[in-house]
Amino acid sequence: MSRAPRAKAGIARPAAWRALRRGRLGVGAVALLLAISCLPSNRGATTVRFWAMGREGEVVAELVRDFERENPGFHVELQQIPWSAAHEKLLTAHVGRATPDVAQLGNTWVAEFVALRALEPLGPWIARSADVKPSGFFPGIWATNVVDGEPYGVPWYVDTRLIFYRKDILARAGYAAMPTSWAEWLAAMRAVKATVGKDRFAIFLPLNEWTQPMIFGLQAGSPLLADGGTRGAFGGPEFRRAFAFYVDLFREGLAPPVSNTEVANLYQEFERGYFSMYITGPWNIGEFQRRLPAGLQNSWATAPLPGPEGEKTGLSMAGGSSLVLFRTSRHQEAAWRLVEFLSRPEQQARFYRLCGDLPARHEAWQDPSLAGDPNLRAFERQLERVAPWPMVPEWEQIAIRLQEQAERAVRGGASPDSVLSEYDRDVDRMLEKRRWMMSRRLRGRPSGTKGEG
Repeated sequence: MSRAPRAKAGIARPAAWRALRRGRLGVGAVALLLAISCLPSNRGATTVRFWAMGREGEVVAELVRDFERENPGFHVELQQIPWSAAHEKLLTAHVGRATPDVAQLGNTWVAEFVALRALEPLGPWIARSADVKPSGFFPGIWATNVVDGEPYGVPWYVDTRLIFYRKDILARAGYAAMPTSWAEWLAAMRAVKATVGKDRFAIFLPLNEWTQPMIFGLQAGSPLLADGGTRGAFGGPEFRRAFAFYVDLFREGLAPPVSNTEVANLYQEFERGYFSMYITGPWNIGEFQRRLPAGLQNSWATAPLPGPEGEKTGLSMAGGSSLVLFRTSRHQEAAWRLVEFLSRPEQQARFYRLCGDLPARHEAWQDPSLAGDPNLRAFERQLERVAPWPMVPEWEQIAIRLQEQAERAVRGGASPDSVLSEYDRDVDRMLEKRRWMMSRRLRGRPSGTKGEG
C-alpha cells in the first residue's frame, strides 16, 4: 500500500526541477520550490508517538513544535483522543501491543495500567534527570503516580476541589472570610441560611457527584480502604463521622437534595443566590468570569476547604493527569526527553496560558499569569494539602457506588450507618479478586496471568 505514494512523490519533484532548468516556471513557482527545499525533513529522525486527551491534546501541539526545534533528531507524532474514548483505546492498544511511546494518563488510571504491566517504572529515569525531581512537585500530586513505592508517571497538570462562595452574602451573614473548621463552617452555613431564607440554600452539593463525601472522609482521617486496599473502611468511625456531617447538611436544609442535572443553570442560580457556596474545581474560575455579570465579579471568591479540626487548610483530593512511558516503547529515551521538556516550569506555565490547566510544578506558580490572581492562589494553597485516592484499579467503580449510596441516604432517609454498612459489603465484593491475588502473592505463588502481575 505504501508504494504508490512514494512513486508519486518521486516523480513530482524531479519533474518540477526539470521544468525550472528549462526556464518554464514563473518567479512565484521558483520561490515556492526553494521554500519547499528548505523545509526540515523528518527522514532519519526518531519518531515519538504521543497520545494526549481532549483539549490538552489540541494545545500541546504548540509545545511539541518547540520540543522538535530544540531536539532536531526527534519527531513527535501527536494523536489527540477524546476523553470519552481514551480509556478503551488505551486498553485496546495494550492488548494489541500497539501502545504509544508516551501518553497523558488520568492519575486515577495509573494503578490499573500498572496492574496490567503496561507502564515503564520511572525510578531509574528520574534518578538520572536534571529536570524531574519529586521535590519540585506538590507532594500529594506526586503520590498519585506512586504504586508500591515506585513512580510510574510524572504529574503534568493538577486538579483539586475547594470552595467558590459569595463574599457579599457571607458578609451579610456576619462572616468576613471563609471559616477554617467544620464547626465554624457549619455555623456560617446556618447564618447564611437564616439570611437568604427558606427557599434558598447555603451550599450546593450535587447528589450525582461522589467527590464531596469522599473528600470529607479524607479530611476526617479515613483510609477509605483497609487491609492493603483489599477491603472497605467506610464503616470505620472516621468515615462515619464525615458521612454524618455530609448527610446532616441536607437534613438541616442547608443544601438542596438535587443533582446538578436538576439545576437548569448553576451560574444563574449562583448569581441569584439560590446557593452561596459550591465545592468545585479550577475550570470554574474561567466559567465564573465568563458567565457571571460584571457587577458580580467582585462579589465571589475561592477559599481552601475547612478541615474538621480547624487546620489552616483542610485536606482535599489530588487529581489531574500525568505523563507515562509504556513498557513496549522502542524509543523510551526520546519519549523521556519529551516528558522532561513538558515538565519544565516554563512549559507548564505556558501550558496554563494555553488551556487553563494548573501546573504541577511549584516554580511554575511564580509566573505572572498565575501569581497575580487571588482565586488561583487559593488553589495553590489547597494543592499543598491534597491526598491521592487509594491506588487500586477498582477505585472508579468504588467511588461511583458511593454516589449511589449517598443519594439513597439523602433522598430515601436511610440512616448513614446502615448505608455505610451496605456500602462496605459492596466494596468488599468489588475487591474480592484483589484479595485473592494478594493472598497468592503472600504465599509466594504466581498470580496466574501476566496481566495480574
